[in-house]
Amino acid sequence: IALASRRLFEAVGLWRKMANDASPIREIRVSDNTSPLFLHYDHTDLGDEPFGYMLENRSIRKALFEALGEIPGIYLAAPAEVANLERGPGRVEATLRGGTKIEAALAVGADGRRSATRRAAGIALTKWSYRQDGIVCTVAHERPHRGVAQERFLPGGPFAVLPLKGNRSSIVWTEREDLAPAIMALGEGEFLAELRRRFGDGLGRVSLAGPRWSYPLTLQYAQTTVARRLVLVGDAAHGMHPIAGQGMNMGLRDAAALAEVLVDAKRLGLDMGQASVLEDYERRRRFDNTLMLALTDGLNRLFSNDIRPLALLRDVGLAAVHKAPPLKKVFMRHAMGLAGDPPRLMRGEAL
Repeated sequence: IALASRRLFEAVGLWRKMANDASPIREIRVSDNTSPLFLHYDHTDLGDEPFGYMLENRSIRKALFEALGEIPGIYLAAPAEVANLERGPGRVEATLRGGTKIEAALAVGADGRRSATRRAAGIALTKWSYRQDGIVCTVAHERPHRGVAQERFLPGGPFAVLPLKGNRSSIVWTEREDLAPAIMALGEGEFLAELRRRFGDGLGRVSLAGPRWSYPLTLQYAQTTVARRLVLVGDAAHGMHPIAGQGMNMGLRDAAALAEVLVDAKRLGLDMGQASVLEDYERRRRFDNTLMLALTDGLNRLFSNDIRPLALLRDVGLAAVHKAPPLKKVFMRHAMGLAGDPPRLMRGEAL
């Protein structure tokens, strides 16, 4: 999560529940295959706070569910319990499988890339495959990572080493879709040998510290994020390549912007589900999300190949940014989630 996302969690009282599980990202090192040129970011160039933090997903989920359990009036139901969602002109009514009905002014579809809420609303989806799979695992290593995140661009796709708590790192390994199944099918020793070829020996001996997963990588976005008394956030609205590690951060920005729009509307005595309120949310998020989708798509296309003219262009670009402190600071602020005009919660301000 980016620094701005931590500020969001602090503003709503969640960070204290997950801070002990968080590993700060203090430096970022970007390199291109075997080129000696690289790009290095150090958080001290902007101040004392790290770029962001690595957290296991279960730590965030645990903190969220604990917090929800402490708030009166919150009803938690498993997603499978929602049998039907009716969106009328004045209200939304969800019918659960047991027959219980819940009414509200607005429904928020935050149910992921395969959003049933989006499909039921008839919202069209634009989508394409990168013909890549993401291989994800956690490794333990002999030497400390010192809070350094590494991203190495290889012909098959980016290979990221992200610092977790202790002498552990999360691996996000992008590979061609025709090679990934064979890599996943390898025994542990052979898999580690392939991983070490990409990982290098900078952190000493490496071993698996958990299971491995793989999933196809795609770009997708909903043609609209609002409909009658319905709004989409997060992966239900947009799904991007993990090359910049911004998917969840963009979803949190959606949530922060939506909360701000709804609270402001409530203070003005407006109906939170009316079209003008939802259009305000979509207007605030459209440019930011479109820009990040285009950026991650372009970076992946530029770096996931071994075409010599493009390789030269990439290397010159990395070296140029590395030698240009003002430009580096612009990219660093983007990595922290502080660029542009973030929602109030992501600036650490209460609503």
